[in-house]
Amino acid sequence: MMFKKTTIAAFGALAMLPLAQAQAADYTIDTEGQHAFVQFRINHVGFSYILGSFESFDGTFSYDAEEPAASSAELEVDVTSLNTNHAERDKHILSGDFLNADEYPTATFTSTGFESTGEGEGVLTGDLTLHGTTQAIEMPVELIGEGEDPWGGYRAGFEGSTDLTLADYGIDMSKFPEAMQTVELYVTFEGVRQ
Repeated sequence: MMFKKTTIAAFGALAMLPLAQAQAADYTIDTEGQHAFVQFRINHVGFSYILGSFESFDGTFSYDAEEPAASSAELEVDVTSLNTNHAERDKHILSGDFLNADEYPTATFTSTGFESTGEGEGVLTGDLTLHGTTQAIEMPVELIGEGEDPWGGYRAGFEGSTDLTLADYGIDMSKFPEAMQTVELYVTFEGVRQ
C-alpha cells in the first residue's frame, strides 16, 4: 500500500548522465492544474484491489528529445496526502503498521539513468526513498506528447508504472496474502517548460 516516489516515477525518456554535454529544457510538473497524478494499486486479500493516490507532490525534470541522456528528473511526495477514499483505511495505512508517515512524511525519487527502447519510450532508473529506505528502481516510461499549449507555453507529458516489493522498504506485509506483498505504482504528468 505504499509507494511513494516512487516514484516516482514516469519521466519518460529522461535520464541523467553527468558527462552529457547537451542542454535539456527544464520543466516544472503541473500539479496545480490537476494534470499530474501519483497513484497506486494493491491487491485486497486476493478478492479485489485498493486504488489510491498521493494528492500533494511536486517535481521538476529536464528533457531533450534529441539527447535523452542529457535529461534528469526529481519528485518529492507528501506521504501524508495519501487518499484511498476511505478515511479510516487511510489512517491505518499512514500508521506505524505500514507507511509510518509521522516518522517518514516524505518520499522522493531521483533519476540516475535512462535506456531508450524506442522513440519516446524506454526504461527510467533512479533511487526511490520510501519509509526511510532507498532502493534503486526501474520504470518503463513513455512520452505521451510535447508541444505548444493553448496559453502560449510549451509542455511535455509522460507516464510510467512499476511494481514495488513492500518488504524492500521495510514495510512488513508478512501477515497478509502473497498477492498483497507488492504494490503497482503509476505516475502520469505534464510539465511546463521554464
